[in-house]
Amino acid sequence: MSPEEFVEPALIISGLCFSYPDAPNVLEDVNLKVMPGERVGLIGPNGAGKTTLFLQICGLLEPSEGQIVVLGKPVKNRDFRPEVGLVFQNPDDQLFCPSVRDDVAFGLHNMGLSKDEVEARVTEALSTVGCLELADRPVHHLSEGEKRMVSIADVLAMWPRLVIYDEPSANLDIRSRRRLIRLLQASKETMLIAAHDLELVLEVCNRVVLIDKGQIIADGNPREIMGDDRLMENHGQEKPHSLVPHSHKSNNRPTFADSDSRGVVKPQARGLNLGPSPNG
Repeated sequence: MSPEEFVEPALIISGLCFSYPDAPNVLEDVNLKVMPGERVGLIGPNGAGKTTLFLQICGLLEPSEGQIVVLGKPVKNRDFRPEVGLVFQNPDDQLFCPSVRDDVAFGLHNMGLSKDEVEARVTEALSTVGCLELADRPVHHLSEGEKRMVSIADVLAMWPRLVIYDEPSANLDIRSRRRLIRLLQASKETMLIAAHDLELVLEVCNRVVLIDKGQIIADGNPREIMGDDRLMENHGQEKPHSLVPHSHKSNNRPTFADSDSRGVVKPQARGLNLGPSPNG
């Protein structure tokens, strides 16, 4: 028996199907097992069913068929599970209290924790995401990057074992995105990350699941799946730029012979046709 057989999966999805009243077959016979510590990227076109799947894992939508087991317990509709955290795509859907401190503390108060325990967890979570200095700032005064980090702190304060991220890098500038990637790389929790930012998935995830039209199309190594041109194109995806081979040598690259004595590239070396020279 392999070591994995002795470890309880963090997530088991069996025969999952779901339909909305106006959209049948949003998910069709989805089967997925995620082991503790895995970082799984979910990729696929808009409308593939990724967000719907997340909402069902969190118990916010009830499956039409099938079962979801999280951390050894079947998911029940509307059953609050602090060990499962969902970071929404839009932080404004998640942040609603007057201050950052109040927002991170909100869920902890609902857990019935003592004042000292709440304060300790708030401090720990904000420190983890690098936002402790923002604790007393009004939420509506935060930048998009700061809102993203605070929304993650909201979830981490609950001490989750499974964290679900829905488009975590959406609307972030370059600096905030790099900060997010470093945070995700350092996190120990089991993660599911839905993203169109495929470079982020490459840097963070050790496994990728491609979903299209409510079905799992591919499941495996991120570089193998996202590096498959035909597979990606057939399902509305583009190969990440870092996986596109680049030639280090170009036949059109100017050489020293193409330059004048000042090192300026001659027009002919740039492919410019300036007509016959004055000397014929």
